[in-house]
Amino acid sequence: MELRKQHEPNIAHDVPDDWFVPKTKDREKAEAVVRPSLSYWQDSWRRLMKNKLAMAGLIFLIVLTIMAIIGPLISPHSAGDQSLLNQNKPPSGDHWFGTDELGRDVFTRTWHGARVSLFVGVVAALIDFIVGIIYGGVAGYKGGRADNIMMRFIEVLYGLPYLLVVILLAVVMGPGLSTIIVALSVTGWIGMARIVRGQVLQMKNYEFILASKTFGTKTSRIIRKNLLPNTMGPIIVQLTLTVPSAIFAEAFLSFLGLGIQAPHASWGVMLNDSLSVILSGHWWRLFFPAFFISLTMFAFNVLGDGLQDALDPKLRR
Repeated sequence: MELRKQHEPNIAHDVPDDWFVPKTKDREKAEAVVRPSLSYWQDSWRRLMKNKLAMAGLIFLIVLTIMAIIGPLISPHSAGDQSLLNQNKPPSGDHWFGTDELGRDVFTRTWHGARVSLFVGVVAALIDFIVGIIYGGVAGYKGGRADNIMMRFIEVLYGLPYLLVVILLAVVMGPGLSTIIVALSVTGWIGMARIVRGQVLQMKNYEFILASKTFGTKTSRIIRKNLLPNTMGPIIVQLTLTVPSAIFAEAFLSFLGLGIQAPHASWGVMLNDSLSVILSGHWWRLFFPAFFISLTMFAFNVLGDGLQDALDPKLRR
């Protein structure tokens, strides 16, 4: 036993004394902020900027808006200038996008069409935004019998054939820009109202909403100050998806002759005028309006997908 004890190491003497000295804390390092404090919207914008496809769509839409404003101004030709000597000329240094069957400059008419399409899309989206928020917010917050009656009314409107409504409005009001906006607004707000209603139904039993009710806050103020700010993420995403739908609807209705009428320029009117040239080889008359319609809808869709990921609080780090 004594021999064994002699060979055993003395652990107490082998361990250095500085191992048991408490480590001093650096107060500056302890209180340093590792990650900068960001608000919800700042963090959402940071995540959106990391989505390259969504940012490319946003940049394209900004450039499209700028060109819709200044495009007709920088062109040496007017949208209504006709010249039979310049019929169906291909793109050149004089006519950058070529000319149509009446010698009108396709470049200038394309940007006039962009003005019409963006105006219709933005106005229709704003109407859907306002009506949908008010209707869906009241239905979701009230609940019960009021909610059932309001939802049944939405189902009736949703069952109306969209094209039939447009045709009836075109007969009553006459084809034109106002007819398109009214037709898009009759049933376009239904999707927004459903989204807002679902969000409000989910949130109205949260503690901070119940606390506001306890203090006697008015219903309108609760919806405006508490509920809507916390549901803006899905609302903004729906808003970005409403605009391309309205742009395509305007082009479709103008193509059918129920919207903007010639000689006014819109992408749908230009597509309708270019149908007869598919076999004649005048490709530029069909290519440019179709290209900008497709690219605009694609840009809005990828931007909407990017916003959906950026505004999702579950993905916030």
